[in-house]
Amino acid sequence: MFNKLKEKLTGFKESLTNRILEKAAGSIPIIDNKSETAAAHQPAQQVAKPASPELSVKAPSENRSAAAQVPQAGTVHEAVRPPKISLVDKAKSLILEREVIIDERDLEEPLWGLEMALLESDVALPVAEEIVSSVKSSLVGSKKKIGSDTGDLVESALRAALLKVLSKNVFDFDEFIKNTPKPVKILFVGVNGTGKTTSIAKVARYLKERGYSVVLAAGDTFRAGAIEQLETHGQRLDLKVIKHKTGGDPAAVIFDAIEYAKAHKKDVVLADTAGRLHTNINLMDQMKKIVRVTKPDMLIFVDEAIAGNDAVERARLFNESVPITGTILTKTDADAKGGSAISIAHVTGKPIIFLGVGQDYPDLVKFDPVWLVDRLLGE
Repeated sequence: MFNKLKEKLTGFKESLTNRILEKAAGSIPIIDNKSETAAAHQPAQQVAKPASPELSVKAPSENRSAAAQVPQAGTVHEAVRPPKISLVDKAKSLILEREVIIDERDLEEPLWGLEMALLESDVALPVAEEIVSSVKSSLVGSKKKIGSDTGDLVESALRAALLKVLSKNVFDFDEFIKNTPKPVKILFVGVNGTGKTTSIAKVARYLKERGYSVVLAAGDTFRAGAIEQLETHGQRLDLKVIKHKTGGDPAAVIFDAIEYAKAHKKDVVLADTAGRLHTNINLMDQMKKIVRVTKPDMLIFVDEAIAGNDAVERARLFNESVPITGTILTKTDADAKGGSAISIAHVTGKPIIFLGVGQDYPDLVKFDPVWLVDRLLGE
């Protein structure tokens, strides 16, 4: 998931970390390795030579006593000598303890690279600019030690910037369902082939596992295959499906499903609709009629994460026609770029509610900014 974007964010962290380290290293005095080597080979002190062979001759017992007092190479006396610390090692320790002040010039090139990386990953321009601005304001003027936490410094700034963007429109789906008068009416909209009907089935299972009773409404009356697909999901999940004939009025189908839910004390109605492009005026007018007649409590836009900026733009235009409550992004497990997941809530002003991460019913993740940022940063 989001492999390309993860690679680009990792590249930014490494680039800025290296820039800070280079700045710190540039302020350390240059060490003369030749002088250090020469000094290391100078004798600690001069050893006096014996005056003559005759004067050095002693009795055997005296010679043994003197030899016992002189440490031999490889003995414990030599092993316990304190290790010598070189000037280079001392300089390295100074670098690790030094503080550096980060200024705009240090960030200019890495931040430009970050913005390009975000745009190449389908992050919308205003979102990319906000992330870059947030990272910049977090780092400029800060004083940091150049030890092993330098990479953590850069990652913390990037993490905070991503969380700031992703946390602007957080929505608790479970609390909404719990506190909304029953039946809760949820309408699903979007373009063709984005996994809308499968997402309805996943949400139905999600609700059923939490103790809610669910009714499905086959509001996509344009395609016989859509009605059959929803019926198949209903059979697998043991849920009631309300349907009309192909070509019927979708608003009437959804209205009947709501009335059935009221009469049988069901908790939630999940209504499918035909896929449509925002450019199709007639179908968008029909969507407005469905909204007027059924008065949904939630209107969820469904699109593919792999559509990138197209998904973001479609969500924006749908929101202008029939204001959405939030978004489900499908196929995020196949999305290498990740830009739509970062951008869509910011651009529409409406939250991401769920992420589809596979084809099976359990492959639905309730959106959590921390969960997503952890994956973007490779954790």
